[in-house]
Formats: sequence, structure tokens, C-alpha cells
Amino acid sequence: MVRTAADYAWFVEEFPSLAEAYCLTLVRDLSPAELIDRVGGRHTRSVRGAAAAVDAAYAHFAGTGGRHQLVAVAPLGPWTLMVEPNGYLGVTEDIALPASRGTSWIAHFVNINALGAFLWAQDGELRLLFDPMAPAKRSGTSADTHLDAVHRAGFPFDESAAEKALGAQAALALAEHLTNVTVSSAFLAETLFLCACVPSRP
Repeated sequence: MVRTAADYAWFVEEFPSLAEAYCLTLVRDLSPAELIDRVGGRHTRSVRGAAAAVDAAYAHFAGTGGRHQLVAVAPLGPWTLMVEPNGYLGVTEDIALPASRGTSWIAHFVNINALGAFLWAQDGELRLLFDPMAPAKRSGTSADTHLDAVHRAGFPFDESAAEKALGAQAALALAEHLTNVTVSSAFLAETLFLCACVPSRP
């Protein structure tokens, strides 16, 4: 059964400071340390819970004058989750595609201006890329492979529904469909995340 945006309503309700501007990336069969290495980061500290990661990330960004950002990484089953408060590395193609060599990479991003992206890369190949607010315009070698799941997750194919769309929640639902792992409220609230400093991209 494909999960829907309604199954992830808690994300915006319980983590509003993260949900307003974030990137979440799931990468298969890489440890947190290996993922940090692939995005050019260096370990700085550990924090417990996504709320603490948000505070640490904004403080780090301000403290470095915007030159570096903080990412928070933790294992989730056979995958590793990377949380980027106010970040977008996971959906940046020149980072995601080479970093996905030998693995699967699923990322979604939303910023405070309601710009967003959903990206699936596998072994260096772009499989799927679209704006959560405009899912009819998709690219990638598997752009239509999971089209039914994209519909059922709750992305707004009707332009008149875009204003009321739940892009972040639908993205979480589609990511679960593609990975078979659930990012739960408890996981985000309670997990000890390894944090890393990563150079900001223009």
C-alpha cells in the first residue's frame, strides 16, 4: 500500500521549523561517516533530535557567515538519513549524481519560498526529478515508472489544487515507497544525529 501525504501530516505539525525549509536525503548501504565523506563534510558534533539539529544548523550557518552549513546524519535500517535544515545539497545534481555511485539516493527539498524538488538518483544516473508543486513536469530515466505512486502520494497534478498541496508530506510518502523505510516522528525527535560541517554551495 502506497503511503499518502495524510500519513505524514505530523511532519509540519511537529517539526515546523524544519518543515519550512529543509532537505531530507536517504542513501542506501552507506554509513553516516561514508555519506558525510561523499558530500565533502567533516564531523563536528552530535545532537539528539531534529529540533536540536535545526538550532545547531542555523547557528553554524550564521557563525560561518554562510560559508558552511551543518548537516545531521543517522542510520535508518539499511539506509542513512541526512537532514539539512535550510539546505539543498541532496537535490543538487552535481553533488547527488556522483555521490550516488554504487547506491540509491532519494532526496526532497522545500524552502521558505515554496520552491522544491524531489530527486531520485541511482548509480550516478538521474532516475526522477520534479518540483513537488508541478509533478506533471518530470525528467529522468524512470520518470514514469512510479507514476501511480506519485499520484497516490498526493502531489497536485491539477494546477487548481497546487495552492492547497502538501508537497513535503507527499514527498515523504513517495520516499517511503521508493525506499521501504519509514521516517517516523519518533525517529526525528529522538535519534542521535552525527553532525558535519559542509561547504555551502552557491
